[in-house]
Amino acid sequence: MTATLEQALALNTPDSSPELVQIVRGRRSGLPISVAIHSTALGPAAGGCRIAHYPDPAAAVADARRLAVAMTEKNALASLDHGGGKAVVALPSPDRPSGTGRTALLHDLGDIVEALGGRYITGPDVGSGPPDMAVIGERTTHVSCRPVEDGGSGDSSLHTARGTLAALGAVAKETYGSPRLAGLTFGVIGLGAVGAHVARLLAQAGARLVVTDVDPATRGLADELDATWVRPDDVLSAEVDILVPAALGGLLTARTVPLLRCAAIAGPANNQLDEPATGRLLAARGILWAPDVLVSSGGVIHATGVELRQESEEQLTERIDGIAATLRQVFHTARTRRTTPALAARQLAGQRIRATRREG
Repeated sequence: MTATLEQALALNTPDSSPELVQIVRGRRSGLPISVAIHSTALGPAAGGCRIAHYPDPAAAVADARRLAVAMTEKNALASLDHGGGKAVVALPSPDRPSGTGRTALLHDLGDIVEALGGRYITGPDVGSGPPDMAVIGERTTHVSCRPVEDGGSGDSSLHTARGTLAALGAVAKETYGSPRLAGLTFGVIGLGAVGAHVARLLAQAGARLVVTDVDPATRGLADELDATWVRPDDVLSAEVDILVPAALGGLLTARTVPLLRCAAIAGPANNQLDEPATGRLLAARGILWAPDVLVSSGGVIHATGVELRQESEEQLTERIDGIAATLRQVFHTARTRRTTPALAARQLAGQRIRATRREG
């Protein structure tokens, strides 16, 4: 691919400059809470609340900004009328607050979201879940994924997994000529809420499984699914057809790409590439990579559909299954223009944002 074409494609990607970045120290909890709104061009920014330990406040702010950009791309690729945003609570230690301390933190977050006047809708992310959204909802209406009994859409992990399965069908079609998953071997990295659902859905589809997790207690799921268990340090070099990252991001780097023995990678873990150049390393090795912002979009499609658009389950299923068609479009663009799927996905997201701005 010529440099001129790559530069032209880059011009079609979403602007990385955020509309808003703010850091507020919670008046109850005393903890720093960062909110980044990357874009509201398509509508109110939607993105989860991450509660995690960071080495310093600057790292938390940087993570919020990076994740907000990814949410803009995710929502645009999913054809949702939402921009991208993210909230990050920086914990001073890995221990997450509980009891009254956690309630104080969540009320602080709810006040911050409410003060934004609807520009940002929060939801679950790493370190938070539907019960936390119910507590945040005591301070603001701009929250999604509250428990079903509280009028929300509940846990989004199964729907994220359903979207991942749709994406894996598109990856299998691109790689092997058929969307059938039966008979293929998948390496699932991470058996948390989403990863466990993905593993179960793959087993139901007749796939063979190689699985791992840093928590040895999850090995019981491997036995249940008749999956091969490997140590976390060995999973990247395992011989599988498609690798499925379903844990935290940053897995694919210049150091780990040479270890891979798979034909393709597609999983719901966010921010799998440590930098754009890693996408080119994968392409150079002939390994197909499915952009994580698209693979993982089933959860936000379902949550916003239930709570904001009042869509039926049939409509939601059609949207989630549509992830496969969008991914096929991304692969076609990457193949015909000799670029990477990551850049092709950013281009597609950017096109939708600019078209909406022109219509407005």
